[in-house]
Amino acid sequence: MSASQAPTLHSSLNWLNADAQTISAQRGRVLALVFWNAGSAYCHNLIDELNRLKARYPFALAVLGIHLPRFDAEVDGRTVLKAINRLGVGFAVANDRGWVTWQQYGISSWPSVALINPEGELREIFSGDDQAAALDAAISGLIDEVGGPTSMPPGEASLRGAEERAVLSFPSGIALTDSHLYIADTGHHRVLECTFEVRVLRQFGTGYPDLVDGPSSEAAFTLPRGLCVIRDMIYVADAGNHALRRIHLADDRVETLLGSGKPGQPQEGVPAKPSACLLNRPWAVAGAFDRLFIAVAGCNQVWEYELGHARMRFVAGTGELGIADGPGRNAVLAHPAGLALVQQTLYVADSASSAIRNIHLQTGVVETLVGHGLYDFGEQDGRRREARLQYPLGLALDPESPVLWIADSYNGSLRKLRLGGGEMSTHPMPQPLNQPTALAIGRGMLWIADAAAHEIYAHDPATGVTTRMELAE
Repeated sequence: MSASQAPTLHSSLNWLNADAQTISAQRGRVLALVFWNAGSAYCHNLIDELNRLKARYPFALAVLGIHLPRFDAEVDGRTVLKAINRLGVGFAVANDRGWVTWQQYGISSWPSVALINPEGELREIFSGDDQAAALDAAISGLIDEVGGPTSMPPGEASLRGAEERAVLSFPSGIALTDSHLYIADTGHHRVLECTFEVRVLRQFGTGYPDLVDGPSSEAAFTLPRGLCVIRDMIYVADAGNHALRRIHLADDRVETLLGSGKPGQPQEGVPAKPSACLLNRPWAVAGAFDRLFIAVAGCNQVWEYELGHARMRFVAGTGELGIADGPGRNAVLAHPAGLALVQQTLYVADSASSAIRNIHLQTGVVETLVGHGLYDFGEQDGRRREARLQYPLGLALDPESPVLWIADSYNGSLRKLRLGGGEMSTHPMPQPLNQPTALAIGRGMLWIADAAAHEIYAHDPATGVTTRMELAE
């Protein structure tokens, strides 16, 4: 790309966590302008990389985020600000509600990064979430061309809008046993073991983001999400570490089963060591006996991990982002985010297509129960071909009736789908939910991880009574 002056940032941009920013204020530094979406696993990877690069070049590199809303809920800046805080975005972000800046810069896909040199010239555009090495090399080259500043320039944005400290931070995973409640305290990078009166008994993880095995007091997670308890083990979708972790409840020990801390494509077979089998943003786990299923959102796939043999087996998803049914090798998924297993059927909340899918495990065939297309969403009840969701993230199967409960995250509601050809309905709640992310059923209650409210609720579907669980550490 030949150099030309970078387009100015349009006045219609809604700056969310800083005062309005300009290209000219960044003169003297390399500027990375990142185009991203809050619900995209691809974009989450790029956000991580840009945070690392900004820490590596604190004076010479500036980063500004341009968020492109793909769902109605994301037009509201409050939704995007929640994502900024959940992901730990370390730079100023504007919501481009009309996609004006996207068009000015000629961006064709997200995530993308437009690199602007210290003279304000647009030098190169990178597309995709696997550009770490290329971005680093290009940024380093631009800095070397002119020499970078040795102190913080006056144009550095002062960030605001951080969440107030609470006991929980964006809880995004929940699991139950007969005696305990387990919570993935995602924003605090830890897993909690609690009583059903929500007194914290044990904490797994230091609370600082990292990938460390060992005793619970030394182990570390990064943005853990989905949880699954099998016998005396908790399996954790450690999303920020791109890893599958296991907590031994008998001795408080944490170990890594799969993943190296960096995103990659899973491979079939028995890995020589855990780091040899890569994952990409695992968001959910579900299983029973010796079978564990993993929703690998960043690969748009579902995989099975055989616990007894430590073997990976492909289940479904070509890797493309979209929606198409058929045999697992041909089926197309879209950021699978929630799983529920019953006998030989695995139900999948496909977040980017706002769809509910199922996988017949004996045949490997994928079928769509609700959903019509990529980013095709709404809030309609009724027959399956008419029903609509908006970015569903969590699932739970009712053991007492053929009902699949759905955390309809961006609609802020609890939905239920009657299985066996039944309809979709909205379950009345005494108060709106704020991006519910995970569900679990036990002790006659439906347990809800209401992520953006930083709350856990116990809801009685029969009476409608909902109890806010106040954690006591």
